[in-house]
Amino acid sequence: MQPRTLGSSGIEVAPLAFGGNVFGWTADERTSFALLDRFVGRGFNLIDTADVYSRWVPGHTGGESETLIGRWLKASGRRSEVVIATKVGIEMAAGQAGLSRRYILSAVERSLERLQTDYIDLYQAHRDDPDVAQEETLEAFGELLRAGKVRAIGASNFTAARLESALAVSAARGLPRYATLQPEYNLYDRAGFEAELAGLCAREGIGVIPYYGLASGFLTGKYRTVADLGKSPRGGRAKTMLNPRGLGILAALDAVAARLAATPAQVALAWLMRRIAAPIASATSVEQLEEILGAAELALDAEAMQELDAASA
Repeated sequence: MQPRTLGSSGIEVAPLAFGGNVFGWTADERTSFALLDRFVGRGFNLIDTADVYSRWVPGHTGGESETLIGRWLKASGRRSEVVIATKVGIEMAAGQAGLSRRYILSAVERSLERLQTDYIDLYQAHRDDPDVAQEETLEAFGELLRAGKVRAIGASNFTAARLESALAVSAARGLPRYATLQPEYNLYDRAGFEAELAGLCAREGIGVIPYYGLASGFLTGKYRTVADLGKSPRGGRAKTMLNPRGLGILAALDAVAARLAATPAQVALAWLMRRIAAPIASATSVEQLEEILGAAELALDAEAMQELDAASA
C-alpha cells in the first residue's frame, strides 16, 4: 500500500481516510473504538472529523465525534500512528461560527481538548466565510502553525475562485497556504469538482481528500429502489440518485466488480484512488470497514476506468 503525500504538507497518509462523522451518531463508543482499532491495525492512518459532528442529531451539541476520537487516542496510545484532520467554521452555537481570527483561535482550543492531543495534523476551514478577509483567516492559521498546535491547513467546500484567491493571498503576503482541499466528489457527483477545481488542484499541488466517497452509501448498491431508502439514516439522500444515470452507474459498478471479484463499494473507491490523494469513507461495523479497506488493494485496469467514466459522465 503506497503512501501518498497531502499536497505540500509533507504529511504521508494511506490512500483511504476514515470519515469520523459516524462516531457518536450511528456508531456508539464501543463500535467506534473497534472501528478505529481495525483501521489503524490494517495500516491506515488518516482520520477525518470536524468540531460540528454530530450537531445535526437531536440532543447533540457538536463535538461528539472529536470527543470519541480523543477517548480512543488516550485509551489506545496510538496518537503517533495517526493523522488527525478536523475542521472549523460551521456554526456550533449562536455566535460560534466562521473563520475570524478570534473564533479560530478559540475553537481550536476546544477541539484540542476534545481530541486530548497537543496538536492537530490537518486543520481545515470547513467552508468559506465571505464575511472575513482571507488574510485574517490565513494569519490566524499561521499563528497556530507557529505555535505547533497545527501541522498543516486545508480548505473544504471552497469554490475554485475562492481557493485560487486564497492561494494568491498566501503567495503575496507570505502567509501559510492551503495544502489540501476537501470537496464533494465521487462517481455520481463529478461535475462540481471536475469543472474547475480538479485542474486548479493539479496545477497548485493541492492534495484532494473528497468526502462522500460512496455518495452517502448509494455507490455500495444497497439503495436500488424506493423501498431500500429506509435501510439507514442516510437513505433519504439516495432518493435523488434513483434515476437512469444513477442506476447506470450501479450497473457499471456491478459489471466491473463481478469481473474483478470485488464489491461495488470497493470499485467506486478504487476509481477515486486513481484520481486523488485519499477518498473519505465511513463504516458503522467492522465488516463494512473490511470491505472498504479492500479498495486499497484493488487495481482497476484501463477497461474498468473507461467503463466507469462512461457510465458516470
